[in-house]
Amino acid sequence: MLADLKEKVWKANLELIRLNLVTLTWGNVSGFDRNKGVMAIKPSGVSYEEMKPSDMVLVDLKGRRVEGQLNPSSDTPTHLELYKAFPGIGGVAHVHSEHATMFAQAAREIPCLGTTHADVFHGPVPVTRWMRRSEIRRDYEKNTGRVIVERFKNLNPMDVPAVLVAGHGPFTWGKTPAEAVEISLALEKIALMALGTLLLHPRRLPLPRDLLEKHHDRKHGPGAYYGQKKGGLR
Repeated sequence: MLADLKEKVWKANLELIRLNLVTLTWGNVSGFDRNKGVMAIKPSGVSYEEMKPSDMVLVDLKGRRVEGQLNPSSDTPTHLELYKAFPGIGGVAHVHSEHATMFAQAAREIPCLGTTHADVFHGPVPVTRWMRRSEIRRDYEKNTGRVIVERFKNLNPMDVPAVLVAGHGPFTWGKTPAEAVEISLALEKIALMALGTLLLHPRRLPLPRDLLEKHHDRKHGPGAYYGQKKGGLR
């Protein structure tokens, strides 16, 4: 069942290792088939080197396992909350990459300080509020997803495809599992650049708005012209 989705999710999880985004088993990637209402995700606690496509676990939107012998990632409820709330996404990645996690642990958003940031994110990368004791004690992973969704009440998740969970780490998403991983890599590099910039210039102001808009729109706006298109450069 859904062998192609499982293959894509397996490959995306292996990319986390290749890109040095995870240590040990500290990360996971999922993919979602909206037509069937089924998510594929990495099994819990299984090393990346040992995983096979067949090991990817399939669950429905209620978290019920529909295929696979292994337990799904403990972060499964968080991923499901994002798929339910953000209809444009088809892949979610969660890692503990060092620099993005530093900002999460500091409960500090990553400000847009340069055009590299603006190429990917339409403004600062937001951080969630701290979770309440009751949210931690019961349905912790599900509530992690809920505080992310809450943070995006007035944000477009496709314009800013990442979040920092306060005290925890980053989650990213995209139209596919591979794109979610790509955003995780971009987020880590942007976090490193932001940290270095703030060390060199602690009072550095955010990128001027017109420059932010220009760089984001030329890649993602209705008149985007960055990269190659069929028929040549636009």
